[in-house]
Amino acid sequence: MNYQDINAETIDRWVKEGWEWGKAIDHDTFQAAIEGKWEIKLTPVKYVPHSWFGDLHGKKVLGLASGGGQQMPILTALGAKCTVLDYSDQQLKSERLVAEREGYDIDIIKADMTQPLPFADESFDMIIQPVANCYVEKVKPIWKECYRVLKKEGVLLVGLDNGINYLFDSEDEKYVVNSLPFNPLKNPDQMQQLEKDDSGVQFSHTLDEQIGGQLEAGFTLTNLYEDTNGEGRLHELNIPTFIATRSVK
Repeated sequence: MNYQDINAETIDRWVKEGWEWGKAIDHDTFQAAIEGKWEIKLTPVKYVPHSWFGDLHGKKVLGLASGGGQQMPILTALGAKCTVLDYSDQQLKSERLVAEREGYDIDIIKADMTQPLPFADESFDMIIQPVANCYVEKVKPIWKECYRVLKKEGVLLVGLDNGINYLFDSEDEKYVVNSLPFNPLKNPDQMQQLEKDDSGVQFSHTLDEQIGGQLEAGFTLTNLYEDTNGEGRLHELNIPTFIATRSVK
C-alpha cells in the first residue's frame, strides 16, 4: 500500500468519526448561500474574502482534494458548475449526498492528485483547494497541472501549511522535536510519530515549494493571508501555521 492509499483510508475513518473537515453543510447553509449569505474556508479559522472569487455564475470550478460537502455546495449555490476530485470515498460520498439532497449536478471524480489530472488543457475558470497538499510528498507537479487545466486568467485559491506544526511534539506543542523538512518516508521516527497520533502520512513543505512553486509554474500571486490552527497552544499564542494564496494564470 502506498502512502496515498494509507491517507485515503485514514481520512475515510476520520470522516466516520466526525472529522471537522468531513462534515457536509446542512440545507439551511445551502439555502442561505443561494440568498447571498455565505462563507468559505481554505484554512482553519479565517474566511476567504468574497473578492477573491468574483462572479461565479456559469464558471467552471474544480475542487481539488476538496471533497466533504463544504466548499463545492456553496460554489454551486453561487452559480458555478463544479467538479470535485478527491481520493477519499467518504469525502466524495458527502459531496454526492449534498448534491442529491439539494438537487444539483456535480461531476464527482475519485483520483490521486499526485498523478496527472484527468482533464483537458484549459478546462476550468477556477481551482479551489483547502489545506490538502500536506498529505503529498511533492507539490510542484501539482501546481504545474493546475496551471495546465486552468483557462487564461483562471484563478487558483489554495490553503497551505507553512511547516511550523511539524516542528513540535504533537501532544502539547511545547517542545521542538523534529527537524525540517518533515518527511516520514525518509525519517522512520517521524513516521512513528504520525502512526502514534493516527495522522496518516503527512509532509512539510517550504514556501519555496508552496508559493515559489506556483510562480515557477507560471502563476501570478495576487493576494495572501496567514491563519492559525484554530485550537491548541500555537493558536493561543497567535502563531500563524497556515497561508491562503490567490494566484492567477
